[in-house]
Amino acid sequence: MHSTLTEDARCLCGDEYRPTPECGLDHREHCFVEELTFTDADSILAMLRELSPHVVDGRLPVRVRNLSYRLVLLQRPDGPALMREAAQNLWLHGPDWDDIAAGLAKRADALEAD
Repeated sequence: MHSTLTEDARCLCGDEYRPTPECGLDHREHCFVEELTFTDADSILAMLRELSPHVVDGRLPVRVRNLSYRLVLLQRPDGPALMREAAQNLWLHGPDWDDIAAGLAKRADALEAD
C-alpha cells in the first residue's frame, strides 16, 4: 500500500498527466474501493483534483469518481460548491444520473439562498 490514496489510484488506474510509477504491489480495484470507503474527504478530493483536474479528464473509472463524490458529500453534506462539482461530474458521465445531478444543483442553490 502507498502512503496516499492518490498514489494508490495512480498505480491502479494510471495518470493522464504523469507516468505511472513502477510498482511491485498487487493492485486490485476491490481493495482500492475499500480504502476509498474509509478515507477522509480531503484525501478523496486531493485524489480527484490531482488525477482529474478538469473533471472531464483523467483515467479514474466513472464508478470510482461517482463513489468518491458520494463519499465526500456524505462527509460534507452542506457544501454547495462540492455539490455543484459532483453534479458536473454526473452530468458529464450521465445521462443515467441527470436527475441526481439536478437534485444536487437544486440543493446547492437552496443552501446558498439561506
